Amino acid sequence: MLVTLSLAAFAFVTTELLPVGLLTHMAADLDRSRSQVGLLVSGYAVVVVLASVPLARLTRRIPRRHLLGGTMTLFAAANATAALAHTYAMLAGARLVTAVAQALFWSIATATVIGPFPLAVRGRVVALFGAGVTLAPVLGVPLGTWIGQQAGWRASFAALAGIGLVIATAVLVLVPTYPPEAGGAARGTAPDGRRFAVLLTATALGVGGFMTLQTYIAPFLLDVSGFTDAALTPLLFTAGVAAVVGTLLSSRTLDARPIASLLTALSIGTAALFGMYGLGVLRPGAVAFLAGLGLAYAAFASAVQNRMLHLAPGSTDIASAGVSTAFNVGIAGGSLLGGVLLPTSGARTLALVGALLTLAALLLLSQDARTPGRSDRRQKASTSATPRP
Repeated sequence: MLVTLSLAAFAFVTTELLPVGLLTHMAADLDRSRSQVGLLVSGYAVVVVLASVPLARLTRRIPRRHLLGGTMTLFAAANATAALAHTYAMLAGARLVTAVAQALFWSIATATVIGPFPLAVRGRVVALFGAGVTLAPVLGVPLGTWIGQQAGWRASFAALAGIGLVIATAVLVLVPTYPPEAGGAARGTAPDGRRFAVLLTATALGVGGFMTLQTYIAPFLLDVSGFTDAALTPLLFTAGVAAVVGTLLSSRTLDARPIASLLTALSIGTAALFGMYGLGVLRPGAVAFLAGLGLAYAAFASAVQNRMLHLAPGSTDIASAGVSTAFNVGIAGGSLLGGVLLPTSGARTLALVGALLTLAALLLLSQDARTPGRSDRRQKASTSATPRP
């Protein structure tokens, strides 16, 4: 089940980002501008933001196997429609449906995949589940782009539709049928509404900081670091490999040190962003800090999901939907902020602004870690109330 749902995450993220790799081909074929095709990615994120929590509430009583199987079937149907689309409107409609499926998937997948495992190893399972997300930009998008270049962009979406059907079948066979409230990770282990709200705020700030630069990392590497176009692919691959390393490293620390894992990932990301601003003009420095960004972002994503399983004040499905919303707010907000700053301030400034945002997230979480939470107060009250001999 873990492998199946990790592959599902891989398929969703690949689908979300695929138009970036096929931008030129899709724009020419559909007689649209590149910016209009780019809206297929940003609009996708907006739909996920708006739909995640409402869908989680509407479907909270449906057994996980049926809901995930239906979600993957919807994913396959939407990608098949995209493969058959001969107009921009038809393609945009198919993308909207896929975004709805993704919003629902991220609302329920984490708790479903974690539920059968003992509490002591859940952090490791979260990181392994997140490997699918990490590998999508490294393998999924380049492979989808290559298929599109060889056989036309529609072939890439057709391939994803086939993958979706295979995953849907595997889900219906492997995922156990049980009511959502009966799952082993249906509730947080240390529920705390205040701390969960802080986590969501820090997530949006942190992801926004990463994405302020990462969305426009190509102009930075070309204009600031002085790399050539031919160097971009190996550089981005280096960042992707570092992200895989970050996922694997976080799997070793999430269970024993969940808060430290979160703060360490943000600290590395903040240092890498400041490093890009200060030393990104030097090519060796740019490569090192680019790898640091990839490692930190992947580790941060896993740490946030793991922390959500601790702090969820109610259903972890609703909490996971909130985390998905925070992530996509950060993605959309960081991309928008970078797009506004790039023409006026240049690519180098994006690294500084991104670093300030991740630093704000780091300070917020650091302060929260020093403040006693609800479970800490309950434990203290219980200890003080225990009669002494």
